[in-house]
Amino acid sequence: MRPIVIDARTATDHFPGIGRYVVNLARSMSQVAPDLNLTLLHDPQAISTRLTLPDLPRIACPVSPFSVQQQWIVPQHLRRSEASLYHSPYYLMPYWPSVPTALTCYDLIPLIYPEYFTARQRLVYRLTHILALRTARVALSISESTKRDLIRFFHCEPGRIVVTPLAADEHFSPQPPEVVTAIKRKYSLPENYVLYVGTNKPHKNLVRLVQAWQAVNLKSHPPKGTGGRLPNVKLVIAGHWDIRYSGARQVAEELGLEDSVIFVGPVDDADLPALYSGAELFAFPSQYEGFGLPVLEAMACGTPVICSNVSSLPEVSGEAAILIDPLDIEAIAKAIEHVLIDAALGRDLRENGLAQAARFSWKQTAQATWAIYRQMTI
Repeated sequence: MRPIVIDARTATDHFPGIGRYVVNLARSMSQVAPDLNLTLLHDPQAISTRLTLPDLPRIACPVSPFSVQQQWIVPQHLRRSEASLYHSPYYLMPYWPSVPTALTCYDLIPLIYPEYFTARQRLVYRLTHILALRTARVALSISESTKRDLIRFFHCEPGRIVVTPLAADEHFSPQPPEVVTAIKRKYSLPENYVLYVGTNKPHKNLVRLVQAWQAVNLKSHPPKGTGGRLPNVKLVIAGHWDIRYSGARQVAEELGLEDSVIFVGPVDDADLPALYSGAELFAFPSQYEGFGLPVLEAMACGTPVICSNVSSLPEVSGEAAILIDPLDIEAIAKAIEHVLIDAALGRDLRENGLAQAARFSWKQTAQATWAIYRQMTI
């Protein structure tokens, strides 16, 4: 078989989510179809501290996805390698690649929340998506929600979009107490905490999460003589912090929650399973997700989950999480309180979450992708 080329130039620290997708897909594809002539297009100058590409044949292409040069350099490489198919995991790609092309789509945040982007950013985003979707023979969508958005905004034919869900990496599993204790010590975490993992971009809804936490905090640390129902628990917000969106931190300070809300910043990927495992609850009130992988990661670690009832999150969480309206601060607070108070509910959520996470695997994603490749190369 002539080579099938997966563009792995996004397997860098600049693209943590897309990079993980590329690495996991390529690794799993080589396992489910070992005879497949799979080749990775990569940039040898781009160094990743977190991602390691599998040991597969490679084509060196030192051109960034942001460079106009890729429009003629990548097609040259595809012709020289006699590629039978090109798979781009990113919409900034060569738009005349000269071979049948598959495109993976994740979310359409600039179109769902245009207020967070400039007019120029929205225009470029829309035009490049139009070009990418016209180039691709098949679009791979990571959720039914994203598929609906592609049809809504770009009038794509439903038959050209195939849903191939993501999955939690294999190392996400319940961690032993001594490992959890070591991680708490490493990041100076309290014994009991509610956890959020993700970026602080506006659609992640962290301001409302902190506002909801004020009500929870009053019941965790009630004034003297008033009694209390909740354990002494704090809110831990972990993940990359963009200084442009400091609203959650400002609100925490305004509400006097500096001691009750802990911003730990980025966490090593290897530490995430223990961070999830040590939490009393994982709270994810995002207003929009293409998939919502942290929800699945938390479930795989046996952590109870509450998450939003919008976009892809209901299809990812199934019936294993408490779903809330992300715009309802009171509902967020009550859901957190409910899980912290009701031990039986917490146990049910843990068991159901483990079962739900097990329904997703990179092997299944690779098998579905391989079926698309076969259809395109017949």
